[in-house]
Amino acid sequence: MRKGVENVISNCIECILVNKMRGKGERFLNPIPKESIESFVEDRGNIREEAKKNILKIQEENRRSYNKRKAAYQYKVEDFIVAIQPTQFGTGLKLRPKFFGPYKVVIVKLKDRYDLKKVGQHEGQNITSTAADHMKMWVRIT
Repeated sequence: MRKGVENVISNCIECILVNKMRGKGERFLNPIPKESIESFVEDRGNIREEAKKNILKIQEENRRSYNKRKAAYQYKVEDFIVAIQPTQFGTGLKLRPKFFGPYKVVIVKLKDRYDLKKVGQHEGQNITSTAADHMKMWVRIT
């Protein structure tokens, strides 16, 4: 068996080529000079840095234009809010509702903050304070 394996290895074309390459060091057609390798690595680093700067510039531009259009909804006193997104997480949330509600706006504070009062019997705090980004408008079907 060993003789058969040795025979296959000795007749393998790739093995023959590798052995010939190992025997002589000058088997490469056109070796790349070290200066061009170093300049290539340096150029690649410069191109990479320039690409990073361009990406950051475009991301900042996109962020500015997005934030310009994105404004929080201004709720008024006596508006009904569909729910409050819970900010505290626990176990078994897969089957729990994603929002609490309905609530009614009691006080409008500065910077899109609101005091809310619970309407009806449901899970959640009776009186709470929250930001506009955690609330949705309640749509009543009449």
